[in-house]
Amino acid sequence: MLNFNIRGENIEVTPAIRDHVENKVRKLERYFNDGANATANVNLKVYNDRETKVEVTIPMKNLTLRAEERHNDLYAAIDLIVDKLERQIRKYKTRVNRKFREREGVAAFFASVNKSKSGEPSTSTEDEEEFSVVRTKRFDLKPMDEEEAILQMNMLGHSFFVFTDAGSDETNIVYKRKDGKYGLIETN
Repeated sequence: MLNFNIRGENIEVTPAIRDHVENKVRKLERYFNDGANATANVNLKVYNDRETKVEVTIPMKNLTLRAEERHNDLYAAIDLIVDKLERQIRKYKTRVNRKFREREGVAAFFASVNKSKSGEPSTSTEDEEEFSVVRTKRFDLKPMDEEEAILQMNMLGHSFFVFTDAGSDETNIVYKRKDGKYGLIETN
C-alpha cells in the first residue's frame, strides 16, 4: 500500500492536484505484493518560465524507485513520470527474476508482470558549487552484485553508486564512464 508525501514549491498543492497524483501513482501498486508498504515522496516545482518539474521517489527495503520529469503541463508531467516508473519496475523485475529465479529477495516485493518492456531512467543535472557540500545523505549499504548496483544507480539517475559486494562483503563503487560504459572501484 502506498502512502503519499506530496510537496509543492512555488505551487499550492490543491485537492485536484493531490487526487491526480495519488490516482496515477497508485496504479503502481499492482506491481507490489499485498504486504509491501511504501511512501511515495512527490515534489512538484514550478519555475519562472512556467515549466513544471515533478519528482517521485519511492524508497523501499531493497529498492529505491525514482524518476523526474519536466513539462509545461503539470498533469502531463505526472502521467509521463508514472510511465517511467512502470518501465523501471518492469526492467528491474525482469533482470532480477532472470538472475535470481530460485532466490527470494528483491523480486519478492513485486507481483507478477506478464510483459516486460525496457525504458531509460531519467537523468537529472544539478548545478553545484565547487568544493561545497550542498547535501548530505545517509543510507544503509545493501549487499548486492555489480549488475544490481548498476541497475540501482540507473534507476536513481546518478552517475555512481556505493554498495556492499555480496560475494566479498567489501564496499565498492560502480560508476558510469564518459564513453557510456560502466566502471567498478573495489576497496581493500
